[in-house]
Parts: sequence; C-alpha cells; structure tokens
Amino acid sequence: MSRPLLITDCDEVLLHMVRHFGAWLDEAHGIEFRPEGGAFAEALTRRHDGMLVPEQEVWPLLDSFFASEMPRQTLAPGAGEALRRIGEVADIVILTNLKDWCHAGRSEQLATHGIRHRIVCNQGGKGEPVARLAAEHRSSVTVFVDDLEEHHASVADHAPDVFRLHMIAEPAIASTIPPAPHAHARIDRWDDAVEWVLARFRGEPLP
Repeated sequence: MSRPLLITDCDEVLLHMVRHFGAWLDEAHGIEFRPEGGAFAEALTRRHDGMLVPEQEVWPLLDSFFASEMPRQTLAPGAGEALRRIGEVADIVILTNLKDWCHAGRSEQLATHGIRHRIVCNQGGKGEPVARLAAEHRSSVTVFVDDLEEHHASVADHAPDVFRLHMIAEPAIASTIPPAPHAHARIDRWDDAVEWVLARFRGEPLP
C-alpha cells in the first residue's frame, strides 16, 4: 500500500525568514521592513527618507537574501521533531517557491538543521505541482502545509482531495494575517500541527 505524503513549504513554515530578512535589510541597505499582513511589496521603506522601496526593487532584494544569507535562517520551533515523526509513516517533499538556482543552497541549509528530504523549487501557484507530486507518489493521503492563502486556493483548485493546513510560524506576523479561507485548518505551531497531520494520515475525520 502506498504511503501518505506531506508536501510542505519552507519559509515561515519550517524556517523563520522575515525576521532575518528584516535584520539584513536594516544592516546592509538601511531599509525598514514591516511585513504585517503579508504585503511584501508595501513593507519596505528607506530609513533616510521614509520612501517606499519600489516593488520592482523588492524582488531582487529577496534574491540577494537567498543568494547569500540563508545561513541566518533558524528552525521554527518543533519543526525538526515533527518531520521526524511524520517521516516514520509518510513521504515528505519540501515545495519551496524559490528559483531553481537556489536548490543547492536550500538543500545545504536544511541539511544543517537535520532535514534531508526531497526539495522541489517552484515559481507561481502550487496547485499543479502538488497534484503532480501526489500522482507521482501515488499517495494514499496527501497533506499540504503553506503560509500563503494564494497557494491554498491553488491547491484547492487543482488538487481538491489534498488536505490543506495553513501555518505561519513567525509570531510577529501570524497575528496580522487571518486564516486562509481555502485551508481546512490554521495551526501555527508544529507541536500542535503534527497531531493534525498524523490524524489525517490515519483517516480520522476533520474536526
């Protein structure tokens, strides 16, 4: 019989990102970062004049962060132990919205935290890659974990049978973002989320 499958995002699910991105922006670029509500394009202001950083400059800054600053990122509480427990009964794929050139760095980064699972880089909505991965693994049950509502909506559209868990592991922004309407549940701590995931794998009904 095929094993269950966990497909999980990385940033703000397995690893903290925004706190370290913000510290780097301040140190290296004199930019203040306030990501409340999750709106990155309107979250960066230059300290010397208070002007908003134009959106076309935000994404290159993110690329620069991932190119050189991944070692800053810290593990979300409970994530490592949760993946260990889940890995005993299920396959695990990390589906991360980074460009393909980041794959090696992300693999090395996660390995330093003891996380060694298949990593798939993606751009755009995650519904189609989730559907492909579930079909490839022939999983008996699939659970998807992500911090962004747009990806839960995409998975609901392309892979509606997949259970969807909304998680934001960064407390500084979690309280400013409502539960994703297209997710089955919102849990921001792995100590609690692991039980929800394992319950889905056991075939228990949604609470």
